[in-house]
Parts: sequence; structure tokens; C-alpha cells
Amino acid sequence: MIYISGLVGFLLLLTAEARVGNSSQLQFCTETQQCLLFDLVCETADYEVRHYDSVKWVSTDETSFFMEIAAMRAFKRLYRYITGANDNAKTIEMTAPVVVKMTDKKFWEMGVYTMSFLLPVEHQMNPPQPTDDKVYIQKTPDVKMYVRSYGGWMTSMADSKKASSLSSALNSVGAEYKRGFHYAVGYNSPMTMFNRHNEVWFVAEDDPVCYSSEELESSIFS
Repeated sequence: MIYISGLVGFLLLLTAEARVGNSSQLQFCTETQQCLLFDLVCETADYEVRHYDSVKWVSTDETSFFMEIAAMRAFKRLYRYITGANDNAKTIEMTAPVVVKMTDKKFWEMGVYTMSFLLPVEHQMNPPQPTDDKVYIQKTPDVKMYVRSYGGWMTSMADSKKASSLSSALNSVGAEYKRGFHYAVGYNSPMTMFNRHNEVWFVAEDDPVCYSSEELESSIFS
């Protein structure tokens, strides 16, 4: 009994540190037991600002003209990792979200897409190493993100439109964020037909801006 209590306490400590936890804490994360948790810094009419702690992911890079083709290849590679293609031959629980790093490019240019699966809390400290040399473990830093959510399917066109819209909203209030890439974020299985939840993330730089363009105009003319 003491051993079990200690193990539970240890896992809770990992969850608190890694901010990977029970999906019941997020209303839009409903298809996995564990999800990436965050602290909501602020919310405007145009976006949310979230704080994410440093966490570990299993990732792979894929080159293609189109995100859809790259994502299909990358997903299969990562799925093999969580179903046993690792040095422990261990099955690893699927989590959410699945994140794709999208570098800026022209429609006709080849792009490099990095897809990442979040590692569950029990593998955050010592993840099994991939046996495929195209798959690797990476740790993201403690970070604040500008986030915009949307429904439907996460396609190249939908992601591009939402990313452009969020970028415009951030530019209108003078927000500083990392340029040249953003993240396309999905919380649902490809088999889910309805009530899908997707997001666009930009990495915030300096102190995040927590007001919308309408609020800025109101403060200027009041």
C-alpha cells in the first residue's frame, strides 16, 4: 500500500512538472486519456494567450509540397513508434494534441513539416528511444503561445487562412511573435466526423499583448 501511494504521488508530481495530465481538464480534449495542459494567461476577441511548460515529444520530419501528404507519412512513422518501434518494444498511450510545425513557404515550394506526438506523463522523464533513425525525442521549452481555435478539418488551406488571420490580428496590436513558422494543432482522430477542434499557434516573444485591436482603438480614443 505504501508503494502504491508513493507511485501515485510520484506520477502526480510528474504531471505537475510536465503539465501533461488528465484530459478531463480540457473540454475540447476528449479522445485521449492524457492531454497537454496549459495556464490561460488572457483571452481577447481575436486569440488566447497560453502558457505551456517544457515537455517532451516524439517527432519526425517529412518533406513534401503539401502538408496533407507529409502528415500522412509522418503520422504512420510516429504511430509505429508508439506501437512498439522503440528500444523497449513498448506500447505507448496516444495523447493529444498532435502538432505540426509549419514553415512559411510559397504554394509551389517544397516544405519541411515536423510532426510531434506528446509523450504521456509516465514517459516524460525517460522516454523509450526510437528504433527508426527518422524519429527522435525533443524537448520544447517553457513558452507562451498566441492561439486561435477553429472547427472542421485541418487542411493546408484551412490552416493557412487561420494562421494568416491570427497573424494579422497580432500585427494590428503590435504583438511580438516568432516569424517564419507556426504550429498546426489537432485534437481529433481522422475518424472523427463532427465537433472537431483544431488550433493555430504562434510563439510569443517578450510580454504577450492581452487586448484586441478594438480594445486598443477604444483606449486611444477614450
